[in-house]
Amino acid sequence: MKKWFTPALVATAFAAIVIAERKRPLRRRVEPESLRLRRNVAMGGLTAVITAALQKPLVDPVLRRTTERRLGLLNIVRLPRPIRFVAGVLLLDYTLWWWHWLNHVAPPLWRFHLVHHIDRDLDASTALRFHFGEMALAAFFRAAQVRFLGVDAEALAWWQRMLLVSILFHHSNIELTSDADAQLVRFIVTPRMHGIHHSDREEETQSNWSSLFTCWDMLHRTFVYGVPQESITIGVPAWKEPLTTGKLLAIPFEGQRDDWLGNA
Repeated sequence: MKKWFTPALVATAFAAIVIAERKRPLRRRVEPESLRLRRNVAMGGLTAVITAALQKPLVDPVLRRTTERRLGLLNIVRLPRPIRFVAGVLLLDYTLWWWHWLNHVAPPLWRFHLVHHIDRDLDASTALRFHFGEMALAAFFRAAQVRFLGVDAEALAWWQRMLLVSILFHHSNIELTSDADAQLVRFIVTPRMHGIHHSDREEETQSNWSSLFTCWDMLHRTFVYGVPQESITIGVPAWKEPLTTGKLLAIPFEGQRDDWLGNA
């Protein structure tokens, strides 16, 4: 697969989703769009640079050694290539569920992940808004996934492509019909499902940790879906004021607030 394929796929998906959001918005906006978009794109650009800088030196050598020495769970027994591919994609996605959960329950990780959640609107640009520190830590986790699962390059590459498109889609502000969303959510994360995860109610945020396939939340009984979108306020209660990009970058290194103070 050509090196340009993944960037082109993500760019095309982002453009299509942004257009669809404007035609059929799911939620009313809270902040001025232009300022928020510039802030989120700036955060996303920095994150992309950090991810690109760490992916090759961290993940690629681990992937090469894992393949050459047949290390990891999937190399314990020889599997037919199609089964190995599907198993690799599913295991990568399942272990990411645990990583997302850990980012919410471990205070040192939440300090970084909080930056993503305090966006007061939710759309495709929110999918770009991750702190570079979180993405740096995620690169180490990705290397660990490859080593312990024993996935091959093809499964890793296709899972990452599907994941990137899924993240753009389920953060989007696209209003699907109720029937279409209800059918899709049986298999993949949808905008309505993920909107609940971005609620400013802590008990709703502590649900729906899946990033691609919804079966993991169903398995762990953390799947929540029946919350009306009009009852959801996006964000974190203690962070309602507009923040500059510099302030967002500084949050993990400053004194922490009681994020859920005043939570109804």
